[in-house]
Amino acid sequence: MSGRPTDGLRREILPNGVTLLVQRRRAAPAAAIVTHVRAGFLDEPDDMVGISHVLEHLIFKGTPRLPPGDFARRFKALGGALNAYTSYDRTVYYGTVPSAAAREALALQADSVRDPLVDAEELRRELGVIVQEAERKLDTPPAVVGETLHELLYAEHRIRRWRIGTTERIAAFTRDEVLGYHATRYVPSRVIAVMVSDLDDEAALDLLRAEWSGWARPAVTIAAGPVEIGPPIVAARLLPGDVTQAEVVLGWRAPGPLHDDIPALDMTAAILASGRGARLPRTLREPGLVSGVGASHYGAEDAGVFAIGIAGESRRLPEVLDIIGATVHDLAQHGPGDAELERARALLLAGTRRQLERYEARATALADAEATGDVTRLDHEAARLEAVTSASVQAAAQRYLPADGVAGVASVPRGGTVVFDAASLAAIGHRPALLPTPLDGGPAVVAGSRHREPTTERRGVHHLALDGLDILTARHGGVPQVALTAWRLRHQVEGPDDAGIAALALRSTLRGTVVREGGQLALAMERLGGVLSPTVGPDAFGLGTTVLAEHVAEAAALVAEALFRPRLSAAEVTVERDILLEEAAAVSDDMFRYPMQLAFGQGFGDRGYGAPGLGTAASLARLDALAVQAWHQRAMTAGRTTVVAVGDVDPVELAQVVAGAFGALVPAGTLPQPPLARVALQPGTRRQERERRQSAFAMLFPGPSRLDPLRHAAEVWGAIAGGLGGRLFDALRDRRSLAYQVVATSWQRQGGGALLTYIATAPERLAEARAAMLDELAGFRAAPPSEEELVRAVGMLVGQAQVGRQTAGALAGEIAEAWLLGDGLPELDDPTAGYRTVTAADVQAVAAGFDPAQMAEGIVAARELAGE
Repeated sequence: MSGRPTDGLRREILPNGVTLLVQRRRAAPAAAIVTHVRAGFLDEPDDMVGISHVLEHLIFKGTPRLPPGDFARRFKALGGALNAYTSYDRTVYYGTVPSAAAREALALQADSVRDPLVDAEELRRELGVIVQEAERKLDTPPAVVGETLHELLYAEHRIRRWRIGTTERIAAFTRDEVLGYHATRYVPSRVIAVMVSDLDDEAALDLLRAEWSGWARPAVTIAAGPVEIGPPIVAARLLPGDVTQAEVVLGWRAPGPLHDDIPALDMTAAILASGRGARLPRTLREPGLVSGVGASHYGAEDAGVFAIGIAGESRRLPEVLDIIGATVHDLAQHGPGDAELERARALLLAGTRRQLERYEARATALADAEATGDVTRLDHEAARLEAVTSASVQAAAQRYLPADGVAGVASVPRGGTVVFDAASLAAIGHRPALLPTPLDGGPAVVAGSRHREPTTERRGVHHLALDGLDILTARHGGVPQVALTAWRLRHQVEGPDDAGIAALALRSTLRGTVVREGGQLALAMERLGGVLSPTVGPDAFGLGTTVLAEHVAEAAALVAEALFRPRLSAAEVTVERDILLEEAAAVSDDMFRYPMQLAFGQGFGDRGYGAPGLGTAASLARLDALAVQAWHQRAMTAGRTTVVAVGDVDPVELAQVVAGAFGALVPAGTLPQPPLARVALQPGTRRQERERRQSAFAMLFPGPSRLDPLRHAAEVWGAIAGGLGGRLFDALRDRRSLAYQVVATSWQRQGGGALLTYIATAPERLAEARAAMLDELAGFRAAPPSEEELVRAVGMLVGQAQVGRQTAGALAGEIAEAWLLGDGLPELDDPTAGYRTVTAADVQAVAAGFDPAQMAEGIVAARELAGE
């Protein structure tokens, strides 16, 4: 990165103790406003576990000057998106608005954090919502295994507790308890207020001073939690349930985030599991033993966790555990090689740069660094990573990942015979090592000759048209990196016999090309700080990456090589298909994705938009390498390839670089792209029962497609109905406490469209929730929205369009959608124009589709949990 992360940062501590941080960025007319309160789960005494999270919810529920509900509605009208999260040692409130609305947005956020109303009736209703959130978490296997791991790793420390709290305790919190907690934890000395915006830094500081200077509240000494004294022990817990695949996490105690060994532990995690070139993906995912694997270090204060997680079939668990144990053991015995260090370091450094590109993420990172004692710590992270050696990784693995200190939790399908206990875990560190062979990046990547054809330019986007190839480039400053993706429109409609073939083909391209093996391909890209990422959408598919600007030529050549010259061997396609089978089956465990999949299957009849993107057991069983090769051949010869590249590079030069990489590989004289036919929604219901604590349903109604004149009106409806302050949110969540999450949105594609709603609720309230949802939707059909609702929704969408171009990736996505799925580059001239012309009558016209007789619905209904 050019310069340091804190360059231009203004820091000030007010007389009352509030810390102010301001930094100017110029990528977009936006202001990110973050209030970081140094109070989280570890500040809670044992009899009040979960109260930090309860208070987080109540912050949004009004102040003495702001009635309940007004906060969310007013923030939405400013064009803002607001949210919050509670962690171990902090609660963070954040939002991004157009910079012109920064003053009012800051006033709203500061008032709510300083002086929440905590109305008794609002508290009662919100506790019902949080209970639903807790139940949802219990229905999510990755969350359950992660929380349970902490309980096994720590015997005394507060990190061992279930963070959200128990449903019984959540429901019993009183107004006095919540206000008392606020009075002792939300004090000026614990608050860090941050603004990252395109405003002059002195003007931004003035805004923060005006809101935070007058707040006075004395600091209170808070009793610290117990310190962990005893040594770690090997521990295991098996959680059988109504799931389709195993979710397993292994963990070790680790130090808190400020310890000197943290960079080495971060490198250890990257060497083990970041990217396809890492050790565990190569030994576990590449041969198809798991469908996913990851590693990370996290924690707070004096406690941390180093975790390795996998997902896959439970029958393979003993072999997988042995490989993990042997891999960790070898790293502790011998350390990593130079190529592994180089690859891991490049990925971590690039990830840090990408994180700081978004205003909101930058503001949050600044606050986190300040909270841990020194905001300039961000400036030294790159140097600390550069200083990590093979010996320091080896020492960290020896110290923190011993075989006699591992704990593990496994969520597995009920009825299996898998053995997962302390004895089996204790044995994994003593197996012979099964290690991947050392890699090099394969033959050197040499970009083709650069073209010198002229580009045409519109609103900063440059277009270079070649035979079969369109290249679109734009400059986006702030971070010296480039987001690059090669796109192709889809023309082969998937159905029951071949659902998932596009996903299988794109993933299989990463398993090797005619030039290099899959591991070499991964290593070549990951050394540049990027990862090859396939995207398979309903109307288009792509392959892309984000890399440092100086590596864009090599990265573009690798993307082109993988997309146009994949090997697609029988053995590799078979392994990838088997992994996809596991992932497709796991969708049914997800209480958000599965109701959606059922609804779309009903609405579009298992073809096209109704075909599951990952496929089904039946469809994937029919697919082999010959089918994938034939799909790839057809996909690459119909229509044109579009490469979108955006970054801190001269766009004319960038276009020539991309042309040099792609020009020789893109098929010339491609066949014309057949037009997509409009697909009508088919009414009906698909319902399944599962052992769950919640029931969930998704509803689809006819709506406008991507090119329909009413598409902006449909998005306005979604803004009126959904999100904080939305009509459905207020009616179903706030007033009735039916759910934690309520979704209302417009789903728009080239060949079809729908208005979509979703809710998850208590099983006994499923009928009530369905009836309430239909009643609210009938209200949209019966009458146009109020002028206030319309103005608020349009304001939100206009504001989000204005702040949306903070990152190179966001601008690249906007360009790609306009070019591939919309009316072309003219859409970029003013992305807010379509919303500004929407009328209340337009919204009501869209709502005419809310006819229950035209509804397609997917329901996952909870049945009684076994043993309860």
